[in-house]
Amino acid sequence: MNILKTIGLLVLIIGAASASSKNNKQGRSNAPSSSSLKPTNWLSVHELQSLPSAEDISLQQLENMSVQEGERLIEKIYHLSKIDHNLRPTYVPSASNVPVVFVKPNGQNVECNLNELVSKAKQQPNFGSEEVTIFITGLPQSSPAVAKANKKLVQAYMQRYHGQQQPVNANFESDERQPATSSEEDYSESWKQPRANKGNFVIIKLGATLTNMKRYALLDVEQTGQMIGKTLVQLTDEADVPQEIIHVVGQGIGAQVAGAAGRQYKRWTGHQLRRITALDPAKIFASDKKVLSGLARGDADFVDAIHSSTCGLGTRRRVGDVDFFVNGPASVAPGADNVVEAAMRATRYFAESVRPGNQRNFAAVPASSKQQYESNEGYGKRAYMGIAAQYDLKGDYVLNVNAKSPFGKSSPAQKQNSYHGLHQAWRSDKKNSQY
Repeated sequence: MNILKTIGLLVLIIGAASASSKNNKQGRSNAPSSSSLKPTNWLSVHELQSLPSAEDISLQQLENMSVQEGERLIEKIYHLSKIDHNLRPTYVPSASNVPVVFVKPNGQNVECNLNELVSKAKQQPNFGSEEVTIFITGLPQSSPAVAKANKKLVQAYMQRYHGQQQPVNANFESDERQPATSSEEDYSESWKQPRANKGNFVIIKLGATLTNMKRYALLDVEQTGQMIGKTLVQLTDEADVPQEIIHVVGQGIGAQVAGAAGRQYKRWTGHQLRRITALDPAKIFASDKKVLSGLARGDADFVDAIHSSTCGLGTRRRVGDVDFFVNGPASVAPGADNVVEAAMRATRYFAESVRPGNQRNFAAVPASSKQQYESNEGYGKRAYMGIAAQYDLKGDYVLNVNAKSPFGKSSPAQKQNSYHGLHQAWRSDKKNSQY
């Protein structure tokens, strides 16, 4: 049965209920959760009938809903997809259809597709002799929140690698002019930083292929990750890029794909990627019950995750050596107006930490709940979420953030008081260079 192709999620609902009934008839009625898995036991018939099909859900609709409305819709769809693992992954984008951008300091970005990434990398001067950051996007940039978050991350890395502001051209952003999102910030002025870490920034625009909720929900995380993992192996073998300098940053569902890519890289090379950073790792809707899918600790030498929308598009599941939960494991990013923006806050937080001088903006402490964090705030081993996360960190950490930029609670006082007017006074923290 091709779920979601004909009548969308309603087929899934009926199929799951039928499967549960069939299991009971086959003598498995003693399974403890067989009856509780029936959708009608926890959703009314009206709610089931009113659920839209995956093809009818768009990013714009999610952005037009309140955070609470968006969370409830996503939770319904997610839990229905997990009944009997009835939703199987069927969508894998072709390598020739996944856009890739090499972001260059002169603004003349190099574009290609995933199947051309290695050949283009070999043409870039000194590529692989310095740090290589590969950013895997998780949603299309038709969303203003997605476009803005990605732009901020690109600008942050241009400052980190080249010590200057990088205008992001139309080749990376969507063609339409994007309206401002909440907590708007302006980085039009160049920052005067004395030092920059050299490196290369590459964007794998997986999100550009996920043009509707159907593709997003049916994405085969493992197969897509293996495709990207194969490219990373070729990058090492053919372009002489050692795994020690590769940092993969995955956004949303792209973070789950990054885990599969890391495992594939290790299978083929016997070595691990240095680091995978997950920016609000997403819920996986379609999965094979026989396969443990998505990101997990061990997929790189160091795996760190920033969770900003665990009740929305993001997952509460621990995926890394260290997981940072903003405002606790069951909270939404403060100041976000909808679930898409909440998911993108993790990208915005990470981008802020990448900018020179901001590495220690996000201080966190060990905690497994907001209550534990509040009762022990300031105690325990302090860690820094973002680019400065130390490789020996383990476990769950919780922190509070500001609702508007600058998001980090530990940002210097002058930044808090006059964020846009005192760039020249910001102090570069040379002692906290991650690399």
